[in-house]
Amino acid sequence: MSTRTALISGGSIAGLGAAYWLSQAGWAVTVLERAEAFRDGGQNIDVRGLGREVLAKMGLEDQVRAQTTTEEGTAFVDDKGRTVGAFPVRGTDGLTAELEILRGDLARLILEALPPEVSIRFGDWIEHVHNHEESVEIDLHSGQKEIYDLLIIAEGVRSRTRDSVFAGGVSRRELGLNIAYGTIERTAEDDRWWRWYTAPDRRQVSLRPDNQGTIRATLAFTSKDRNFASLPNDQARAELRRVFEGAGWQTQRVVDGFATSRDVYFDYLTQIMMTRWSTGRTCVMGDAAWCVTPIGGGGSSLALIGGYVLASFLSQAPPQESGTRQSGDLQPYLEQYEQWMRPLIDKAQQLPPGVPNLVYPKTRIGVGTIRTLIRIASLGPVRKVASRFNPIAKKQQELPEIRLVQRT
Repeated sequence: MSTRTALISGGSIAGLGAAYWLSQAGWAVTVLERAEAFRDGGQNIDVRGLGREVLAKMGLEDQVRAQTTTEEGTAFVDDKGRTVGAFPVRGTDGLTAELEILRGDLARLILEALPPEVSIRFGDWIEHVHNHEESVEIDLHSGQKEIYDLLIIAEGVRSRTRDSVFAGGVSRRELGLNIAYGTIERTAEDDRWWRWYTAPDRRQVSLRPDNQGTIRATLAFTSKDRNFASLPNDQARAELRRVFEGAGWQTQRVVDGFATSRDVYFDYLTQIMMTRWSTGRTCVMGDAAWCVTPIGGGGSSLALIGGYVLASFLSQAPPQESGTRQSGDLQPYLEQYEQWMRPLIDKAQQLPPGVPNLVYPKTRIGVGTIRTLIRIASLGPVRKVASRFNPIAKKQQELPEIRLVQRT
């Protein structure tokens, strides 16, 4: 029996999670990351439902708990900073989950959990993909040509490799929402709550605590014709100052903080839909396959689940014959992975009618209406009912079994 090989393009949560489980299933795995080094930092993410089960199977739940962001709940505030409605942590279903962690912290925990057999390579990327019946041939930017049994694309929502390999099979649903993310200095009045402020003219500001003595902030606004993620970063920051002028509360603090922060980045929220997630010897996963956006929620949990489910079905493929590149037909197992994941993704991508515009009101009257609804929703009995509508927090199906291989 010879070992099957996989190249995973993308070194964040989805790619590293898939690398972990494929290695456990006996595959020889190489992870390729375009960045020159591991990318720390990032915003708060949560782990819920089946994602939490996968984390427990990896033996990482206690480590994640030890590195949580310390967030105690979500508070919606008015322009004076007064709380309109509060949603404290309650199990796994609230706006703030029990397991909240920075993206980079979770990715590093998975990276450090990888067995030594997994190869990690930074500073290179895929230029061309050639699918063959028994293998996939990769042309790298470095000039190397490499052959694998399987290519897994986990490059994120704007994956160029996905667009090239699955040309015509990728559609995008732009939500018309710009979000600027960044880290700013913490002040004495900051607490351990995620504070969320809505201003007229379809603008929102949020401040979230982290475990590093700083604040993770966002500035968000809706626009169907302005995509700040497509602008040079300096230009987008300058435009941001104009958009949020006079918005109130701590908006000016965030705008000023973003002017000097080194990790500000912009996103124009876009859902990714694909007719299929595999072709030949290539498959996609994570945001590259099904980006649900922060509005749909649960992207990090879905990334963890996807890596485990993909590896579980691939682990059921018959052993590869020794001394041959004939690795057998993997397509049935890639299709099982897709069939298992599709219902979960479809539900996560179903946004309530009118979202996001309904929660980004134009007028002060609209802002007042939103605050009234939040105040009602924050009442104990209503809050318990509302928390049940998180599709990722619910356990909708059982995780498939994975066949682990004991390495000698």
